[in-house]
Amino acid sequence: MQILKENLTIIIVTIKSQNIIDDCLKSIDPDIKKIIVENSSDQKFIDSLKAKYRNIECYLTGKNLGMGSGNNFGIKKSKTRYVMILNPDTILRSNTLSQIFTISKNLEFAILSPLSDNKDYPNYKINKELSNDKSKEALFEVDQIDGYSMILDTEQFNDNFFDEKIFMYLENDDLCLRVKKNKKKIYIYNKSLISHLGAKAVDGKYSDELEFSRNWHWNWSKFYYRKKHYGFIKAFTFGFLIFFKSIFKSLYFFILNNKFKSKMYYCRASGFINAASNKSSWFRPKLD
Repeated sequence: MQILKENLTIIIVTIKSQNIIDDCLKSIDPDIKKIIVENSSDQKFIDSLKAKYRNIECYLTGKNLGMGSGNNFGIKKSKTRYVMILNPDTILRSNTLSQIFTISKNLEFAILSPLSDNKDYPNYKINKELSNDKSKEALFEVDQIDGYSMILDTEQFNDNFFDEKIFMYLENDDLCLRVKKNKKKIYIYNKSLISHLGAKAVDGKYSDELEFSRNWHWNWSKFYYRKKHYGFIKAFTFGFLIFFKSIFKSLYFFILNNKFKSKMYYCRASGFINAASNKSSWFRPKLD
């Protein structure tokens, strides 16, 4: 089997992404099917996309589902064997996908991705003992791929894609670890390149709310991920020191009347304690 325009759907989960998504969509071959999953009720936004682009389906979820659930929503709406998960703050090169099409012929994989064009921020993780040897090859196997660009062969997953308990952060690590445990392949192809702007997927005017959300969910997701794969004791041991420091810093900045930093560290501690108490990933940034 080979990835082709006809059997590929690109899935992009958005929320308040009006300022960034056009560059992403313009970089995609218009003949390729695209599904936009907007995590809100913003009908005007999706109407504007449908008016500007062809081969595009847009869906409103009505609420902020997060990245994993949003991607699962898009995968279920797709009708092709292969889906490409993209963040709205990514840009493809003119030959990004043609290179992928070529290398995918007769290639058995669960996840495949282009390589980040920023050498300082590689979009994969690999066993350190093997990294020097493997990364010199054009196509090389890795342990994890960043979630902003992932091509999935849906037939390799038995409808078990992203863990919907994770609102954001580490949902891609969890997926990759499950793939590796099932003895399936994850590849990077370094002749296919992609640009990732990083932390630009949501309008910058919400920067404070996003920072609170990042701190809360990063610590919730780290605990949940470690507990899921390595047990409660390891998750608690790794996270407790950060929790303790976060409580101290939140009080310190509260005394200094620095409300932003006080709340940021409070969110960091709250994410940990909620995960440790087996509470759901409930925190949502205020984006209205």
